[in-house]
Amino acid sequence: MTRHDISPERIEETIRWRHHLHAHPELAFEERQTAAFIAGRLAEWGIAVKDGYGGTGLVGALRRGTSNRSIAIRADMDALPIIETSGAAYASKTTGKMHACGHDGHVAMLLAAARQASEMDFDGTVHFIFQPAEEAEGGARVMVADGLFRDFPADAVYALHNWPALDVGTVVARDDAMMAAFGVFEITITGRGAHGAMPHEGADPLVASAQIVTALQTIASRNVSPLEAAVVSVTQIHGGDAWNVIPEKAVIRGTTRWFDKAVGDTLENRMRTLVSALAEGLGCTAELDYQRRYPATINDPAAAALARSVAAADPALTVIDAPPSMAAEDFAFMLDERPGCYLWLGARREGVNPGLHSPHYDFNDAIIGQGVNLWTRLIATSLGR
Repeated sequence: MTRHDISPERIEETIRWRHHLHAHPELAFEERQTAAFIAGRLAEWGIAVKDGYGGTGLVGALRRGTSNRSIAIRADMDALPIIETSGAAYASKTTGKMHACGHDGHVAMLLAAARQASEMDFDGTVHFIFQPAEEAEGGARVMVADGLFRDFPADAVYALHNWPALDVGTVVARDDAMMAAFGVFEITITGRGAHGAMPHEGADPLVASAQIVTALQTIASRNVSPLEAAVVSVTQIHGGDAWNVIPEKAVIRGTTRWFDKAVGDTLENRMRTLVSALAEGLGCTAELDYQRRYPATINDPAAAALARSVAAADPALTVIDAPPSMAAEDFAFMLDERPGCYLWLGARREGVNPGLHSPHYDFNDAIIGQGVNLWTRLIATSLGR
């Protein structure tokens, strides 16, 4: 244990903060109570706070000494639109909103690290970034556009995510890709409605939908090299309201994932070609709304090496390697602006171990001390005198 490490008493207090945040989840760009909770505590510890980045986002800046060196550490604040069934005593008090990804824990750990840092002697500046709307809404992109790194320049930026697929006490910080780029698509197919007993009088958008869904699976299997990663998943099909009516419209929605930009281009281009050709061949028309939401999350090798060295120096942690995830993370927008590292902190529970975004999920409080100490040791290593 170093002099920067969090005490057992403060770990218990941090857990209480986490439970409070868990009970009061807020969705993307609505994190007003959460932001107020954070700002109040940062102010107590003499950390200057500036809000308004990304609407509900805020930054706490802590400066010591005279050095121009600086780092930034980010935690995401938003919850998910899920009905919680975890059974926790501190479960969500708002039906339909839940901290099902552990952002309550991320906030609590970074808050506790900020308090520890306020008592540390270092030479430089730490920016504690509390970000809204990580879940599919791109809060990091909005914070950057609002001048995050113009107002809070950083030599490097860091973030972590609890990872229930990894054992407690393990850390992964790859030199390259950690998380995939992600897109979403909506295909609206318009045909000609008819009686279900007289399909020859119509142009069936459901038959066209079935053909399109099948064809989309050939993009990853036949248009992308087997040595590259690519995902095309249809997750919704909507069409029709009656047993005996062929509808006029059908809608297909889904998501795509990739790492290499050329692969991302292939996914979109082939989707456009297939959707148009198949719909036309079956007497329908199709409109494709394709949106590239997040770029891939790519670590800077030097920043990743530093994070691994800090973790390896903690006897409570073991650095391991793991393949990247096809899930996505908008911290990528910050890494596009500054070198940095996104890492996973193992959070596997004994016995039943619900995954991220499960209605049964609850952040594993056993990793709070590890996360706080990782951040304070990173500060001490990066900005030590």
